[in-house]
Amino acid sequence: MHELTMAAGILDIVQQNVAAADAGRVRAVRVRVGDMAGVVPDSLEFCFEAIVADTPYAAAFLEIDRVPALATCGECGCFTRLAQPLFVCPACGAMGMALQSGDELQVVDLELDDTVEGAA
Repeated sequence: MHELTMAAGILDIVQQNVAAADAGRVRAVRVRVGDMAGVVPDSLEFCFEAIVADTPYAAAFLEIDRVPALATCGECGCFTRLAQPLFVCPACGAMGMALQSGDELQVVDLELDDTVEGAA
């Protein structure tokens, strides 16, 4: 259940950026999660909703952009998408696949509500 720790880290980033920008409500938090990041997206969403429930960010929506695991073979240069955490080149069978993407866990941006409360 390390997704709870990740959700807490995401909330910390949100709080820091909202305070720095002197912003209001947060509508959405967009994160990039790689297929090899070891994160269960549904669990991360559940944990995020639970951790923001009693905060000013309770209405914030967590939007997860999945990033495929892409790797390059060090032997033949084959560039491929990895379906499993096996780093065997599908073209030549070499074990020297270098991960190019798919291990990310990044907060990409925040969507803020710039509506001023009380304005008509």
